[in-house]
Amino acid sequence: MEAEEQTPSCKLLQEVLNLVEKERLVTGVDRSKEVVEFKHPEELQSLLKLDISSEGRSEEDMIQIFKEVVKYSVRTGHPYFYNQLYAGIDEVGLAGSWLSAALNTNQYTFEVAPVFSLVEHHVISSLASLFGWQDGDGIFSPGGSMNNMYGMQLARFRHFKDGKMEGMFGKSPMVAITSDQSHYSIKKAANWMGLGMHNVLIVATDKFGRMIPKALRQSIKAARENGREPFFVNATAGTTVLGAFDPLNEIADVCEKEKLWLHVDACWGGTAILSTKHKHNLDGIARADSIAWNPHKMLGVPLQCSVFLVKHKGLLHSCNSASAIYLFQQDKFYDTSFDTGDKSFQCGRKVDAFKFYIFLTKHGWRQLEGRVDDAFSASSYLHNKLKGREGFRPVLEEPQCTNVCFWYIPPSLRGQEETLDWWEEVSKVAPQLKERMVTSGKMMIGYQPIPCKGHSNFIRMVNCCFPTPTEEDMDHVIDTIDQLGQDL
Repeated sequence: MEAEEQTPSCKLLQEVLNLVEKERLVTGVDRSKEVVEFKHPEELQSLLKLDISSEGRSEEDMIQIFKEVVKYSVRTGHPYFYNQLYAGIDEVGLAGSWLSAALNTNQYTFEVAPVFSLVEHHVISSLASLFGWQDGDGIFSPGGSMNNMYGMQLARFRHFKDGKMEGMFGKSPMVAITSDQSHYSIKKAANWMGLGMHNVLIVATDKFGRMIPKALRQSIKAARENGREPFFVNATAGTTVLGAFDPLNEIADVCEKEKLWLHVDACWGGTAILSTKHKHNLDGIARADSIAWNPHKMLGVPLQCSVFLVKHKGLLHSCNSASAIYLFQQDKFYDTSFDTGDKSFQCGRKVDAFKFYIFLTKHGWRQLEGRVDDAFSASSYLHNKLKGREGFRPVLEEPQCTNVCFWYIPPSLRGQEETLDWWEEVSKVAPQLKERMVTSGKMMIGYQPIPCKGHSNFIRMVNCCFPTPTEEDMDHVIDTIDQLGQDL
């Protein structure tokens, strides 16, 4: 179709593609460009002019809106974006995402999503095998928080099946158990499921942030002695802050003995399963009852791409089905076992498995293993450089995942007695560094304290697989922080 014959909508689609290519939003990002052109909310609000008129806007206006969106958005594909547990995407995953969005279908029945139903089935089967199961089931969902709640819901259903129809009235308090470094979604799930956040028992971790199995056993025993019913244990493979991998085999021993459901939140660290060199961090994960993994995190598949896996086939459907007869009729003309919507809490569900399938198919397991190894290698390089650089102090002796946590001690605080007051001053450094990074557009890196371990604010730097982090990038991180913090 010639440009002048294109409909306005087609021309806008072409403009978006042109903008993505021109600004290099996906691959080949220019390191000299800013990560973000930061504006405070009030200023940005006035610049964007977010009014919606009765008459609509012209094509030129819409193109200008697209340009402004790009101009003021964070370039998460920039090599110096380390702010969250995700970063850039490559064009392969984006192509799969765009095609599935253009087809605009729903995942719930084979009837409306014949190809995508088969794709999800195939990907789930492949991932179950990847994590060491001969069989299994699963579903793609909106994110790791939802997947962790799926795990908790299935655990409760298996522990107390009558609750699905009769509710939890008159039941002894049921408790979930997790570590003090686990994701906050475990408490949120307890809230949504009516358990109550106070019925999430917190288990201590060691200096690396790994759950202590002895503390888990003590927590289970104490709960039962107090008339409460443990039913679910959440282990973490790659904690959000320290990147710790809980000792899964030892935790599985406890869960098997105590007859408790073991869920592994591998949303972040699960990507290590792709690496021969680093998958030892996940030893024992095949003994889990359920697993949550986010390929949109370290691996770089376009958001959202989040998978829930369960070892027990059929349990997802038994637990979640409501048998809507207008949608899941059993007298259809095809094999209705491919109508997967009734095993999901959602009705409308994106076909997220497709972009992951395209991503896996194009790159292959071997290339992805190389990307994972590169991310781990860059973090190891950064950690070792920090140990020998004045003003930098690692939080951990060695990182387990690609998280590198450290304090920056500016010249004004070096060589002093490390009293409580001194640490209070150190805790103010990371927030100031963050402000300078963002307002200058140079980098984005997160920070946080860990009060339960006595750690004041420190910098949490994370490496993802794409764009591939290099040793030069790691040197840039150190040099930029040192430059920005000299006068603090």
